[in-house]
Parts: sequence; structure tokens; C-alpha cells
Amino acid sequence: MIFKVAAFYQFAALPDYRELREPLRAFCADLALKGSVLLAREGINGTIAGTAEAIDAFAHELAHGKLFGGRLDNLEIKFSTSAKMPFGRLKVRLKKEIVTLGDAAADPTQQVGIYVDAAEWNALIAAPDTLVLDTRNAFEVAMGTFEGAVDPNIKSFGQFKDFAAEQLDPARHRKIAMFCTGGIRCEKASAHLLARGFAEVYHLKGGILKYLEEVPEAQSRWRGECFVFDERVALGHGLRERTREPACDE
Repeated sequence: MIFKVAAFYQFAALPDYRELREPLRAFCADLALKGSVLLAREGINGTIAGTAEAIDAFAHELAHGKLFGGRLDNLEIKFSTSAKMPFGRLKVRLKKEIVTLGDAAADPTQQVGIYVDAAEWNALIAAPDTLVLDTRNAFEVAMGTFEGAVDPNIKSFGQFKDFAAEQLDPARHRKIAMFCTGGIRCEKASAHLLARGFAEVYHLKGGILKYLEEVPEAQSRWRGECFVFDERVALGHGLRERTREPACDE
């Protein structure tokens, strides 16, 4: 059996996120979905897996159903497949942030970097005046990254603001292009840099996963594999599964 996997997020005002937890958990359980969903006042983030029909029903409910009442009308969602169920159970958790940076000024609903589609990414990062920045954790970068990208060498995304304060300068780094697995970390990171006075900040829309899905391998500037936080461990071009042991615990 082939399982369908959905990775999704959206920054949106969800003041009732605590009340949403149990109805969302029950809806997922009825569809026999497994995976992890995070709810916070600032939005939703998660990766879940199930049958193709169940995932399609879930995606429709998020975007168009009564549960969120149309508040997730700009959901970033990417689909892939797995030869086996990549999650052991279903978790719906409440968080302060759907991706933890710890900077109240970084609000993607107020300001965010310039989105760049996968088809335009190669030209942007090849420009000599572009600083290409990988916003992921060090063990993820070690598995694969884009040619010429700067590794901030962080253990968790919360350390990104310290890296930016110590290593980045708005006066010197006038044009920054950043990327992450699915796009969510770049939403926060770009908002953080803009709040600190950086003038020109770009980020890869849909993240590495969208790039690997859409850009032919022969034209790709990606090298290695893309770590994913489930039992598939890593994906390659075309979002093909790679069979290997995890390099690090989630």
C-alpha cells in the first residue's frame, strides 16, 4: 500500500487554537491519519500521512471546512508518498509558536520576504551579489544543501537570531536568498531580518521539497538529500524516498 503524505503550514490568526485541538484530533482520527500537527495562536504546521482519499479529505477540511471557517485560505501544502506508514501515531499539540524562533517582532502576517518560485531559484542564487543562506539545523545541512549556501551551523532554529546578529550585517549583505525544507522557517527568518533592517530578503516558496518536486535533476543546483522528520528520513529529486538510517534523532 502506498501512503500519501501532506506537509502543510499557514501563519494565520487562530485565537481559539486551544479549542480547535480536540475537534481537529477527532477529525484526523476518524480518517485514520497519523503524524504531527502543531496549533498556535499564530497558525498551523504539520505533516500527516494516510490513504490518498483521507489526505484529500483532510486538506479540503483545512482550506474549506467549518473547523477553521475559511481562515486557512492560503495554506502552503505539499504532497509526497511513502511505501509504508511513516508515523507511529497521531499527535495534535498546542505550542506558543508553530516554528520556534523566539522573536516577537518576527511576524510573517505583517511582513515577510519576497517569495521565489522553484523555477526562478537557480538564477537568483547564481547571481554574484546574492548571499545564499540555509536556515536549517546543522545535521540537516550535512545531508544536503544548495551549491554555495552558507551553513549557519545551528543546532535548532531558535539559534538563527543569534547567528544573524553575529554574522549578518544589513550594510554588507544587501541581497539574501534563504531556504528551508518546506518554507515555514524562512517565513519567520525573513520576517526577523526585515525587522532588523535588511533591505532585500528572498526565500524559496515551498522550500526544498517544492524545488525537488518541480526542478529536473539535470538542471538542479541541489546536492545530496533533503532530511524529513519522519521514518522516510530523506527525499531526493522527484521526492523519491531514500532507504537509510536516520542521521540524528528528531
